[in-house]
Amino acid sequence: MTAQYVTDQHVNECLADVHTAFDAAHAHVAATALRGGPGGQVGLELEYHLVDARDPARRPGWPAVQALLAGLPELPGGSRVTVEPGGQIELSTPPALGVAAAVAALRGDEAVLRAELAAAGYRAVPLGTDPARPLERIHPGARYVAMERHFAALGCAGPGRAMMTGTAALQVNLDAGPEAGWAARLSLARSLAPVLVAISACSPYLAGRASGWASMRQQAWHGLGARSAAVPGGSPTEAWADHALAAPVLLVRDGGRLTPVSEAVPFADWLRGTAPFARRPELADLEYHLTTLFPPIRPRGYLELRCLDSTRWWPALAGLTATLLDDPVAADAAAEAAEPVADRWTVAARDGLRDPALRAAAIRCVSVGAHRCPAPLAAEVGELAELVLAGRTPGDEIAQRIAADGPLAVLGEDADAG
Repeated sequence: MTAQYVTDQHVNECLADVHTAFDAAHAHVAATALRGGPGGQVGLELEYHLVDARDPARRPGWPAVQALLAGLPELPGGSRVTVEPGGQIELSTPPALGVAAAVAALRGDEAVLRAELAAAGYRAVPLGTDPARPLERIHPGARYVAMERHFAALGCAGPGRAMMTGTAALQVNLDAGPEAGWAARLSLARSLAPVLVAISACSPYLAGRASGWASMRQQAWHGLGARSAAVPGGSPTEAWADHALAAPVLLVRDGGRLTPVSEAVPFADWLRGTAPFARRPELADLEYHLTTLFPPIRPRGYLELRCLDSTRWWPALAGLTATLLDDPVAADAAAEAAEPVADRWTVAARDGLRDPALRAAAIRCVSVGAHRCPAPLAAEVGELAELVLAGRTPGDEIAQRIAADGPLAVLGEDADAG
């Protein structure tokens, strides 16, 4: 099916015809979902809340963020620096051979970022949510304006604003590996995701309130509906294509103007000619649409694992995640441990390791991960394993400090010490 659409021009020609558009789009999404190869490369993306050290309760404005970024030097590990809608700063490493190298690169770039920010009177705080400050979009980009309006029109303004402006994540990017192993690899990643959510949960507060969820970051994402839902099982590439074309269109581009869509219109409707849009979709529209979908595991040629809270424990969590998926011995053990909790997404985000089944799976996963992870990360993964074996998570220290000193305290000077 995929060989039928061999060039971008041919795909565009097929998309222009309502009779061939759906099949062409489905084939293109499936064909580009994953890239085969030997595997082993790892990339990391880590988001931080930007905090004014002189006034932690104040969210820095857009001009201040721009000035900070303009003054950053080239980072030694090659990480790209971007800004999220609420002013969160993200470091994204280039692919490295193995998780230890990826962690080393991000650690070096993080040190430079922290030093530069400190000199200007700011801090970069890795937490799953901003626990204290009101939710506010400061990034004026048209994409984020349209996103905000789309969420409001679809009745999820609150979760949308929280996701955009008050959350931060650790993303672990892994090669898809050999094509023959894609189904098993995706199945393992889906099964592991609730375990990783429960272990990493460190966002018990958001914008000054608690909901009772261990990961209020995940709670916000859950509130977005189909756009952030997990991709169902089945053939990894075909399932992703099905999921993507059923998801609603967020915006329509017209030159430099981005118009938010104010109702739930599946991309498939646009392909079939039943959407309330003035023109036919093009390949650029389809590829842009894929960037507006946020499942916890997203195929982008490689695998994006997007379900972990940002936390100062990020080196251990990155090491654990990559080991459980890339080391054959650890992967087999993790698959057996995680299979019984593969569908406990909501429970993992709400209850974390308070759930007995998730705690049992997490104990087995961290135990094997601590023994099989790369030597440079063994000490940190071992400390995380000890924490989990004691029934605790990185979120417990956050909750304790908030209980003692209030939500703003965790944005203080020692909250982001690694």
